[in-house]
Formats: sequence, structure tokens, C-alpha cells
Amino acid sequence: MTTSTTADASAAAPLLDLQALVVAVRRRRRLWCAMALLGLLAGAASAVLMPPAPSAVTKVLVAHEEDQPNDTGTLIRTDVELLRTTRIADKALRSLNSPEDPEDFMRDYRGTGLTNNLLQIEVSGDSDAEAVARAEALADAFVADHVKRMGDAAKAEAKALLDQRDRMRDELARVNKAIGEQAPESGPEASATIESLFARRAELDSRIADFDQRAAEAQTGTPKVVAGTQIVDAPRAVRHSLPKAAATNSAIGLVLGLVLGLALAAVGAVVADRPLLRRDIAANLGASVIAELRRASLRSGRPWQRRRTRAARARLTGTLARAVRGSAEPVSLLELGCARSTSVIAMDLAAALAPEGPVVVVDGLPGRRLAGRRPKPGDPAVVGGERAAAVSHEERRLGVGSVAPGTAWTDLQYLGTRTVLVVRAGHGSAAWLHTVARQLADQRIAVIGVVLVDPDPRDRTDGTLWDGRHTALRGLRERTAGQNGTAGPRTQRLPMWAARVPDNDQEAR
Repeated sequence: MTTSTTADASAAAPLLDLQALVVAVRRRRRLWCAMALLGLLAGAASAVLMPPAPSAVTKVLVAHEEDQPNDTGTLIRTDVELLRTTRIADKALRSLNSPEDPEDFMRDYRGTGLTNNLLQIEVSGDSDAEAVARAEALADAFVADHVKRMGDAAKAEAKALLDQRDRMRDELARVNKAIGEQAPESGPEASATIESLFARRAELDSRIADFDQRAAEAQTGTPKVVAGTQIVDAPRAVRHSLPKAAATNSAIGLVLGLVLGLALAAVGAVVADRPLLRRDIAANLGASVIAELRRASLRSGRPWQRRRTRAARARLTGTLARAVRGSAEPVSLLELGCARSTSVIAMDLAAALAPEGPVVVVDGLPGRRLAGRRPKPGDPAVVGGERAAAVSHEERRLGVGSVAPGTAWTDLQYLGTRTVLVVRAGHGSAAWLHTVARQLADQRIAVIGVVLVDPDPRDRTDGTLWDGRHTALRGLRERTAGQNGTAGPRTQRLPMWAARVPDNDQEAR
């Protein structure tokens, strides 16, 4: 079955590359660190600028007649909801002689069930004294309401039991009257009737005694509820510590800001679709990564880093010099997102090639970065892109240009028919990298390789395209020999982004 390498790569690519996502989020650490710092400062500022209102707290022990050891907290949750009623709020306001509306007062306090029988009441006010007075009035109103409700319930239960007892007594009086009427009579039927009446009287006496006992128990339970429901922790003002509140709010703001920053970085990385890994950049450009350069290597850096910087730039210059020496056609450096870095690389490369013959740097960068600068002693000659055609064939020409959006693609041929792309990791989107590869292929500009600037230091992916012999440096000698007639015919160059479909004869073989 005939398939293309591009189709295979697209089918094998995951819907969401976690490795690339992690790298993208890590590279955007300035964003989420800034968000975390902003959350930290916002939390600290909120503690200073919006201090909590004065508040007071009190605890009430609530006794219930229905208390059970296995209660799951249903009763205390009921008490919490009863506390937030207009009836209790109105009673508390009346004791305070306050004209405030009960609905407004309900927003200033809350109840929390600490245990099955312990209720905590928190009240806020304009001052500590007002908050303490409100808490005391609210606790007293709740205790009075609870005792009244329990007392009313006990009285209602006792009254129902006593009413039932009175009905039993009325029935007992009728039974006693019937017994008195049946006593003078004799005979088997009269004896059976009298026995049934005596049994009924005994049953009624037992039930009357039971109702008397239950009514007494119902009335006895009320004093226990009254004595058990009380304020066990007197209302007191809550002391707020500004350093503690600032530390708490800052920690919360830090966490929220960090989470928000990470989320924004992740979403932005997915939406932007800017390749960062070597393998992704090589696959999208259709050329292997032949070298890389850290951003710090283009700066002077600290004294202990200068030796490492010089070594990195020397390695890169040596790699590019070998590529330029092995090419019989003019070579250019085309940048994407790193014009300054490309300028430095071009001047280093021209200086390395200068001992082998005259070198002219053709400046095709926007703004004439090289042609407009002040030359230093020993620097190679630099001309503008409009004078590229006037350069002598005896001089080695090194073009420097850009493939950023807005590039005049037809002018790139005058810089060089072979090019090295200098790409900053994460600058161009995958769509634009495909556009660059397609435009260079249309202009018949061969891509020797890619120099990756500012790569991720933890990137361990392979940026080599093993099926890209026609553009890789290892095939340069074979192409040169083919041009000189010392080897077989030159292999046809195809862009990496284009689908390759083998011939039927080759597929059959």
C-alpha cells in the first residue's frame, strides 16, 4: 500500500504532545511567575486595604429531648437553620432596641455546628463592643426560643397524654357503672358479662396509669432541656492579626495566581502551536538541526561564562564553515526571530572564512542591520542586498536575510541558492514553518540545515531527519561530486514537507 511520510507522521503524531506542552509552559515561566507574584501582592494588599470587620463569637450548648448517641448532626443542623430565621433575628434586634431590618441583620452573623450539641455563633458589627452586644443578644434570643419551643412541645405532648387518660377514665366510669348494674343478676350469661367487664376495667386502670406516667415524664423532660441549653462561652471579640491575615491571603493569592498563570501558559501554548523541540522544528521545516546556540552564548556574560561562550560560538562557526566550504554555490543565512543572533553568526563565519579568500557579506536583513553599522578593523566587506549582483565571482559571497512574515521571497535567490536557517525556538508557528519550507522549495533554495537558537536546555529529542539525505550535510559531498561528473547523477531534491510517493516499479522491487 502506498503512503507518504507526511501522512505517516501526521497519523503517528498525538493529539496533544505532553512533552512539548511541558516545555512550552516551562519556557513561559515569566508569565506564570508574574501571575503568582501578582496574586501574592494582591493577597497582601487585600489584607491591608480590606481588613475584616470587627466580630465576636460565642458558643451555646443546645440540649434536645431527641438526643441519641448515633445522631449524625441532623438536630444541630436544624438549630443552625433556625438561627438564621427572621423570628430570632427580630427578637435579638428588639432586645438591642435596634431599628435594623432582620433580613439585613441576618447577613451579619452565621452559626456553625461544632458537635451534635455545641453551636458557635459569629456576629460582625461596626465595633468590637457592638459585635459583642449583638452576639449576646442573638445567643439569648436563640436560647429563649429553643427553650420555649421545647417547652411548648412538652406541654402539647403532656396535654395529649392527659386528654387520652381522661377519655380512659370516662370509659372506666362507664365500665364501673355497668358492673354495678350486672351485680344483682345471676346465671351463666350474667357471670360471663361481669367477668368481661372486670377484665376491661383492669385494662383501663393499666392504661390510665401508663398515660399518667408518660405525661409526667414529658413534663419532667422540659427542666432538663431548660437547664442544659445555655451559653457556655461568653461572647468575646475576635482579635485579628494583620501579619497572619496578610500571610494567609498572600499564600492563597500565590497559589491562585500560579494556577491561573500555568493555565494561561498551557492554553496559550496549545493555541499558538509554536514548535519548541528539535524534532518538531526539523519536521516542520523539512531539514535537520545541525547546530544550536544558547542565547547566553551571544552575550558577553559573566567572567566565568566567557570561556564557555567562546567555545560554543567557535563550535558553531566551525560547523557552518565546513558547510560553506563544501558548497560550490553561494550560501546564505536566513533568520526567523533572531536577526541579531544571525548577524553575529554571519560576522563570525565571515571572519573564519576570510583567511581562505575574500568574503563579502550581503545584508538582506530588514533595516540594514549589517550594512548600516560602523565597521571595525578586520571586519569583512558588507554590502546591501541591492548590490548583491555586483559582487565579483572571485569573492565568496555570504548572504544574510530573513524569512519572517513580509519577506520578499523572490529576493532570497540573490542571497544564495543554498541556505542555513537560523531559527529561534518557539518563535514561528507550525503553519509558518511549513510556509517557509514551501516557499524555499518554490524558489529552488536548498536548505543545508537548521541552527536552533535558544533551545530548551532539557530537550533530548533528535532533530535529525534520517530520510533527508538530499538536504543533509552528509549528502553534500555526494552532490558536489555529482556536479563535477565524478559520481552518478545527482539525486532529485524534494521538500520534506511534500508527500513522497514511490514509483510503482520501485515499490514492486
